[in-house]
Amino acid sequence: MRDAVIVDAVRSPIGKRNGALSGIHPAHLSAHVLNELVRRTGVEPAEIDDVIWGCVSQVGDQSGNIGRNAVLAAGWPEAVPATTVDRRCGSGQQAVHFAAAGVIAGHYDFVIAGGVEAMSRVPMGSAGRDGRPTPDEVLERYGVDGFNQGVGAEMMAGRWGLSRRRLDEYSARSHARAAAAVDSGALDGQLAPVPGVLRTDEGIRRGSSAETLAGLKPAFREDGLITAGNASQISDGAGALLITSSETARARGLRPAARVHGVALAGDDPVIMLTAPIEATARVLKRSGLRIDDIGAFEVNEAFAPVPLAWQAETGAADDRLNPLGGAIAVGHPLGGSGAVLMTRLVHHMNDQKIRYGLQTMCEAGGMANATILELL
Repeated sequence: MRDAVIVDAVRSPIGKRNGALSGIHPAHLSAHVLNELVRRTGVEPAEIDDVIWGCVSQVGDQSGNIGRNAVLAAGWPEAVPATTVDRRCGSGQQAVHFAAAGVIAGHYDFVIAGGVEAMSRVPMGSAGRDGRPTPDEVLERYGVDGFNQGVGAEMMAGRWGLSRRRLDEYSARSHARAAAAVDSGALDGQLAPVPGVLRTDEGIRRGSSAETLAGLKPAFREDGLITAGNASQISDGAGALLITSSETARARGLRPAARVHGVALAGDDPVIMLTAPIEATARVLKRSGLRIDDIGAFEVNEAFAPVPLAWQAETGAADDRLNPLGGAIAVGHPLGGSGAVLMTRLVHHMNDQKIRYGLQTMCEAGGMANATILELL
């Protein structure tokens, strides 16, 4: 029976809004990680059957099938096809799911999954009808004027009884863990530095504390809890993973890093919007026959601090296994690229620490979530 394995995974450093990467076209940023991936693995670009690329705001510089433009910008043969997918913040993770399914079905020998978002160049929300991508009938169904993730985060904090202090403490921890990962060299193997531009994640604020974050004003409600300090940063970045089967890897003398052990999806209330990772996690554990304690590392996207905290409260996941290298609050969340960035971080951390199982899940606009379990090889 065919399986799907990740041979290697790379990502760019994550640049902050209007920062070091803002001058780079997203096709060129994507091409950078594509070329680094084939350089590391020794697989020729002409052998790639498809490139599946995640991107959320597919307008402006990211329009016209950014995945295909990335392949051409990389200088690869015109025969290499590509497609671009959008499952909101989980687009890069969904690209991995599609790629793994294609390998298992026998449609691909080698496929690259990943994603990009250049939020400095293509602002969030650019791809809507007059700024409102949701049809009136859907808004009427839920009795709202629009869907807002920040308001959803406020609702989560209220539902799970999370105080401003708790959110800020978690956020300060994200910065501290990310800084420690940089200083220890834990990120070196996963990064594809952009020469002369950026070598490591740009958004980390060293010395952040709950006390300093307490001075920030609420962003979505006058008396709210969500601020710029306990939410993910607007960022630029890309990541890519080479996926094949164990059989093909053996035939080519490649040593895979991890197997895609199980995947799941979930949908939930699109108003609160951010709760679906809880159900997606339950589903992927059930399908995989694993318990939460079997998982040695979790990447739960830090779109807002209430997301991983509510998820942890419901799952009982160990604190030291949750986002051990920091997360999007510290380094940023380049939307369509984040799924690939998180999975790259997870694959390398599992290999460095000899962790058998890792789990990744992400909240997504519209009240959706992806969940993936990887197995170390």
